[in-house]
Amino acid sequence: MVELELPAERQDQRLDAIFHALADSTRRTMLQLLAQGDCSVGELGAPFRMSFAGASKHVKTLERAGLVSRTVQGRAHVCRLEPTALAAADAWLRYYEGFWGGRLDALEQALRDDAAG
Repeated sequence: MVELELPAERQDQRLDAIFHALADSTRRTMLQLLAQGDCSVGELGAPFRMSFAGASKHVKTLERAGLVSRTVQGRAHVCRLEPTALAAADAWLRYYEGFWGGRLDALEQALRDDAAG
């Protein structure tokens, strides 16, 4: 597994926050919008017809997970995608992808051996 330069407990907390943020379809859509470029909080909430306060709550969850950063430019709160946190989640998922890939390959071979046998 890829080391994330954090103590194990902090790594777990970070991954918990990331997967919690990703568990909501509204937040996943917000991340898709941010992958296309920076957006204001209002722009992120517009597809859902939600208030600034509602959109801001989702953005705060994304911020706590490290998936988004927010800057204030005048009255506008501008959000930017932070891909480093996604890389941490991807590294965790890739480890288990390799594990299950190996298990499924072994199962496939056992089934072939049984069918041939």
